[in-house]
Amino acid sequence: MSLLRVCAFAKLLSRRSLIEKCAVRVSFADCCQPCASVRGGAVRWISGTSLQLQNINVSSRIPKTDEAKKRALEQFQLLDVLEARIQQLQCDVVLDVQHAKVQFMKAPSHGRGTSSGKGHRSTPQEKTDMPKSGQTGDKGSFKSQPRRWIEKLTQEKKNKLKKQQRLQQKMQICVKEKLPTTSSKGTKSSLMSTGTTHKTISTGVKKSRGHSKLSDEIRAAVSSTATTATATAMAGAATVPQKASKKKRKDSKIQKEGTELTGTDPQGTAEELAEVEELEKRLNQQVSHWTLSSKPERMQEGSVGNACQDISLSICSYLEACIFAGDIERAHHFLLSQHRVMSRRKHLNTGVYNIMMRVWAKKGTLNQIGRMFILLEEAGLKPNLGSYFAALECMGRNPNCSPKVVSRCLSQMEEDGLSVDDLFNQCVFRQDERDMLLKAIRIVKPEYQPSLNMHTSQFSSLLVQDFYTERADHTYPKLDFTQEDLQERFKRQLSVEQACTITIDSVEAAKPVTENMAKMRELLAEQRIQWQKILLQALRESKMILAKSNTRDYRLNLYPYLCLLEDKEYVDIMIQSVANLPPSGESLKILARDLGNRVFTKYCVRQKHQNQTVEKLGSIYNAYTDLLAKDTKEYDVLPREQWWKLEMEQSSGPTLQGGETSWPYIVTLELGTYMVDMMVKNLKINSDILNPAYDRKLIPILYHMYTFRSTRQIGFIKPHPILTQMQQEAMETKLTFDSYVMPMLCPPVPWTSVKFGAYLLTPTKLMRTVDGATQHEELLEKCQNLHAIYDSLNQLGNCAWKINKPLLDIIISIFNDRGSDKLDIPPPLSEAPKIPHFNPQDPTYTASEKAHMKRQVINAKKKCSEMHSLRMDALYKLSIANHMRDEIFWFPHNMDFRGRTYPCPPYFNHLGSDVTRAILMFAEGKLLGPKGLDWLKIHLVNLTGLKKRSSLQGRLEYANTIMEDILDSADNPLNGRKWWMNADEPWQALACCMEIANAVRSPDPTQFISYFPVHQDGSCNGLQHYAALGRDVIGATSVNLMPCDVPQDVYSGVAQQVEELRARDAESGLKIAQVLEGFISRKVVKQTVMTVVYGVTRYGGRLQIEKRLKEIDEFPKEFVWDASHYLVRQVFNALKEMFTGTREIQDWLTESARLISKSGHTVEWVTPLGLPIIQPYHRTRNQVLKSTMQHINLKISHDTKERPDTVKQKNAFPPNFIHSLDSTHMMLTSLYCYSSGLTFVSVHDCFWTHALTVDTMNKAAGSTSRQSLMC
Repeated sequence: MSLLRVCAFAKLLSRRSLIEKCAVRVSFADCCQPCASVRGGAVRWISGTSLQLQNINVSSRIPKTDEAKKRALEQFQLLDVLEARIQQLQCDVVLDVQHAKVQFMKAPSHGRGTSSGKGHRSTPQEKTDMPKSGQTGDKGSFKSQPRRWIEKLTQEKKNKLKKQQRLQQKMQICVKEKLPTTSSKGTKSSLMSTGTTHKTISTGVKKSRGHSKLSDEIRAAVSSTATTATATAMAGAATVPQKASKKKRKDSKIQKEGTELTGTDPQGTAEELAEVEELEKRLNQQVSHWTLSSKPERMQEGSVGNACQDISLSICSYLEACIFAGDIERAHHFLLSQHRVMSRRKHLNTGVYNIMMRVWAKKGTLNQIGRMFILLEEAGLKPNLGSYFAALECMGRNPNCSPKVVSRCLSQMEEDGLSVDDLFNQCVFRQDERDMLLKAIRIVKPEYQPSLNMHTSQFSSLLVQDFYTERADHTYPKLDFTQEDLQERFKRQLSVEQACTITIDSVEAAKPVTENMAKMRELLAEQRIQWQKILLQALRESKMILAKSNTRDYRLNLYPYLCLLEDKEYVDIMIQSVANLPPSGESLKILARDLGNRVFTKYCVRQKHQNQTVEKLGSIYNAYTDLLAKDTKEYDVLPREQWWKLEMEQSSGPTLQGGETSWPYIVTLELGTYMVDMMVKNLKINSDILNPAYDRKLIPILYHMYTFRSTRQIGFIKPHPILTQMQQEAMETKLTFDSYVMPMLCPPVPWTSVKFGAYLLTPTKLMRTVDGATQHEELLEKCQNLHAIYDSLNQLGNCAWKINKPLLDIIISIFNDRGSDKLDIPPPLSEAPKIPHFNPQDPTYTASEKAHMKRQVINAKKKCSEMHSLRMDALYKLSIANHMRDEIFWFPHNMDFRGRTYPCPPYFNHLGSDVTRAILMFAEGKLLGPKGLDWLKIHLVNLTGLKKRSSLQGRLEYANTIMEDILDSADNPLNGRKWWMNADEPWQALACCMEIANAVRSPDPTQFISYFPVHQDGSCNGLQHYAALGRDVIGATSVNLMPCDVPQDVYSGVAQQVEELRARDAESGLKIAQVLEGFISRKVVKQTVMTVVYGVTRYGGRLQIEKRLKEIDEFPKEFVWDASHYLVRQVFNALKEMFTGTREIQDWLTESARLISKSGHTVEWVTPLGLPIIQPYHRTRNQVLKSTMQHINLKISHDTKERPDTVKQKNAFPPNFIHSLDSTHMMLTSLYCYSSGLTFVSVHDCFWTHALTVDTMNKAAGSTSRQSLMC
């Protein structure tokens, strides 16, 4: 019985009046294919034709009159005629069954109906395979329920469908025994279970039919024997296993008995079919609106939510890990296992299938490529450029490939709107894939040459139009190196990144080695050798266990990720983490993330070696140095443009940009947790290693424990005190870092795309994001032009640096002595307060005494932990600086989601503390010129924090009056008058004193070559932006946006106004106002005033003021709490009076963000330079990672499926918006400074350059500020 007959029969039994839609599409084929027919709940394979079904949607109303019943009977008779015609045609032609965008729904069993809403009942197996709409899973275990706001939006639609669902249930009960299920070999219908009775199939399958033909052509290109074997395998793989093995054997047997049918006259049958299609067309016109609105569709790429993206990314990373490790069989079976189950198949996209296509393309197996195209069609997905690229590559590797197959593939690409040039411009090639693709295309187009996209579009913003179009007067700076020097530096940097780690000498190595230190170092060395052997054995055993598990269904597990590197490399990563573990321990989540990231970094580097990109990178970089070297010709192109040009010229071979699949955060965390668990279980030490009097037994060196952070209980990994004592007493002379921690030894690779730039091999993101957040990268990839952003980052990264060695030696000497809190040099742990010990059970202590002593213990432990963190941070910075003391180096840059730029090396860079900035100098020197020495003196006065309200001339005169102190500081920094120690930034002040001393003592100061960076800092930059946006003249004057005789200092102005309010309250008898007399200074209020415009609350401002008051030794500590509360209130009141426009704009931005987020959208905007920005603040959802150690609860706040967090969105928008404007101004300034040949770097709103070029930089900063604010 045909589908038309069944539908009509069902409506007659249900007393329904109208068949609104029933489309049967008939097409010709060259050979027959079996189809499945369901009768009485059993599956029977019949020889016959396949039906290509479109949109089988049935809707009706119950007839209420005899006339309606009569019309239903007449329609039933009409359908009988149609059925007879269909059966006649089925005897003559083969009808091709193809489905597009299919979603199957479970059938009722034993007469019980089902609803597509919340009343669905199913067996436990069905619940596993077919999760409800809205449910998502992580690793197959975690499922998040639909959120309340989503239910709210869909409730109205469900109510409208409720009546139709009930009628549908009755219809299904009646037709269950008689409904046939048509199936086609290699299509989705063959994957349906026997209980499936309802299908909703969308239109638009014309291209899918073409894909089927393409797959047939591919399969026909191989030998008949191979084709037969492959076809059998595909049939087996495409059929979902039935619940009983007996049914499997029966299906297989009947499937083999399918017979071939011979086609008759196509022209005659076409006329017959035209009549049927005309009748169907009349029925199709009566389709109701609810059918269209409620039709479920197969989710295509780009429309999936964040949770589905994570699962898809996990699948991709798993497949690529298997393939990289050489376990192709595991990858192949895993993909098939995901494809067979409908609930898993929805997480697959075209890219997943393309991964396996590339594998088969490498092997030249065309039949497997054809099979992948069939699987794509079954999944309701369209082939993309990657799919066609894999097919053509395979054809290129096949020496006997027929031109007909290649032509068919290219034709199908054109039908899909894809061109051959798109393949070469958008696909990522590995090894010789590009050559094979070109070889295949030239089989049918012998003269074809790829037309490559040169990215000629130069600007998208009017702000930078002149920068890109008017280059006649531009003088781009060169580096002070020969081309040979730069090429040699590239080789050194490449070797560092290939090793992924680097070991350097610690600055503590200068200390004399005592007998105990030597003993502890020897003991640690011996133990590490033992630990390496133990971990190596444990890793191999665990891999053997994982390899044998889950082999039946090939579920996701960690085995492929443990095969990416050599076993010893995993062990080295674990041993390194033990050495870096602080005495107070580390959060399990943080430790696991770091371990997983280290494995991923090494894996990415190995991938680039395997893909043969390292050789091509070296070739392009060597040519790129021609642009930068001083001994080469002048160019009028930017680094990005030159790199693109070189890539186009050397287009053969692998692609440098992109190609690596990033790991989801959950995968990184799970792998790291597995490694931590292995360390905790296997790393042990003798208990008597330090004290022979103890009983000898093996004890773990790491403990897994729980502690509280605020109100949350978290897992913690803490080292045993014996290990901590050994490490502290050994004071080892070597430190091991990841390679990306170190500055680069050669100029960075210029940013040319979202995924390519900065380091040579180490993966680096253009935009820093929260772990797991992908919306920023997706937004960037949609942007057509980010050239100004790339060029600004490249300009900042191309600045070469060197170490101020005399100053570094002074700092190291203080560091190795006892440190200095005043000079911001942290003391060693030997100076930490002793942790008091007492017996809580001692009855001599009262309850209050016990509580007091407990607080003392807690405070002492907290102080020790803080001192260790500060000490290690300083040790890392100084050790890296000491390692680079004789080197020239570079800092590659990237940015956060607001556009603010940062150096990539995390420890040592110019964004660091006063100590770090002081020991950094430009590698290229420039003459001071006529005004350079004056700018050095003015800069020194600025660093002292004095004369803030004096003019530049006044500051210069003050500097001339203290020349004796300046020279004394330079000559005797530690034994002289120590004037420099009282400056706000003492170490930078000392460095400036040394530079001034060298200049004034030179024969001609104007000819003195200076390497010292001079700073020009913004006057409360946030308030400047607000004043300019609001055209606030009073506010603009206070932050130096308006011309004045002397510079204005907003911080001093606020402090003065607060002092006036305090004096008034003190006269009224307010105690705290009287206590604060003489303590209100610029320094006390500066941080709060600066951060108010960036969204700081009164609570945060109180903490800032409290910290400043505690730094004043003379201030009575018992009044700190009350004083901070009082002052923060007065500061906010003063700012309201001074900056009325600022508060109004801030309130407007806050209210706008509140309304936007209330409507269900995140706040997004585009900067004047075209950078898209989205705030990633959503309602937090919990995701649980289950491991053998503990369940880690992850709070995901960036899931785009969740409703936006209104509070975070509205509070963060004003500061984030101002930060984005601040970033725009800095980037514009950097571009125009670069075109003028200046050396330019920035610390957000603080711009650095040589003393000679300060005036030029100030002009550029002023003009670009006006331009950005006028946009």
